[in-house]
Amino acid sequence: MKHERRPRLRDLGIEIGTMPLGEHNAITDVPGVRVGHATVMHGDGPLVVGQGPARTGVTAIHPHEGSAFTSMVPAAIAVLNGAGEMTGRSQVDEYGLIETPILITNTLSVGAVHRGAVEWLTDHEDSLRNSDFVIPVVAETFDGFLNDVAGQHVTTEHVYAALDAARGGPVAEGCVGGGTGMMLFRFKGGIGTSSRVVELDDHAYTVGVLVQGNFGARADLLVDGVPVGREIDDLQPVRGEPEEQKPQPDGSIIVVIATDAPLTDRQLLRLCKRGMLGLGRVGSTARQSSGDILIAFSNAPENRFDRFNREGLVTNVRVNDERIDDVFQATIEATSEAVLNALVAAETTVGRDGNTAYALPHDRLREVMRKYGRLKE
Repeated sequence: MKHERRPRLRDLGIEIGTMPLGEHNAITDVPGVRVGHATVMHGDGPLVVGQGPARTGVTAIHPHEGSAFTSMVPAAIAVLNGAGEMTGRSQVDEYGLIETPILITNTLSVGAVHRGAVEWLTDHEDSLRNSDFVIPVVAETFDGFLNDVAGQHVTTEHVYAALDAARGGPVAEGCVGGGTGMMLFRFKGGIGTSSRVVELDDHAYTVGVLVQGNFGARADLLVDGVPVGREIDDLQPVRGEPEEQKPQPDGSIIVVIATDAPLTDRQLLRLCKRGMLGLGRVGSTARQSSGDILIAFSNAPENRFDRFNREGLVTNVRVNDERIDDVFQATIEATSEAVLNALVAAETTVGRDGNTAYALPHDRLREVMRKYGRLKE
């Protein structure tokens, strides 16, 4: 499915941080990283479980240009608040590697996406049809306010579509893929991405971030330090059938951090923690019912691990910890901007039972930023 490019934060004259951007200001600026979406959107009116309305999907991130199964990359996972799921975490913790693309969907479709990923990988990896096993990385946030989440509308076909459609270059944001039914700070949310470039000696490395954003209280929303959520406190989500629905709990966020800088899994865990600081800059407080899970990987060619390598000793190159601060800063800035790009790109969406999540109005956002002297005219 093709998606029309939506405005981004910088299109509105709002800039986050001071570091230089990658070419597309996207996770795909990290060489070899590819992103694909499959969007599931059909039906209107009252909820009929299993029939819809559906407002959901799946997003896929390939760590590099080749097979993540045969050429694994260093990785780490960290949890800010654990009311959510990312499969494969115990193996990533144990080995410090990921062996599959990363997939993001809705909470009740994790099983279907996991199965779809196994089938796709089995189709593409000869050894999986014979002797090897695989544990996909599948993450989720909850889209039950807009979507027939119990109907589990994401299928193996959608997983294949997202994985096969994955490309470099500009990334569709907002109401696409796994972000189709998500909300951010009680506005419509979804997928967002951003990147930064880091210079180390004579090398230029990229840090790219992609988020599936579905969290936050309105009053907490900050844009470049400006209390936008308190300035725009109307346009709250509207329930079509309030007497039949329970209050909506706070949601979650999945953060995927990619870099071509040679980092170890220990250093990538440190990047995940800086991603948490980036979330704090936009107003996250990691509330009780929020699942805030971050994964970071390095696809530096010199540190990829050949699954079939049986040598007794292997070597790794890594960034000197004394020189890693700029990588931390890049992660913080890109995480913050990715969340805000998701917010700006999203469109007002009507879902199950007429429930409505409103988009953040661009004109009013610009007015607020101008009021606080934060708008680039």
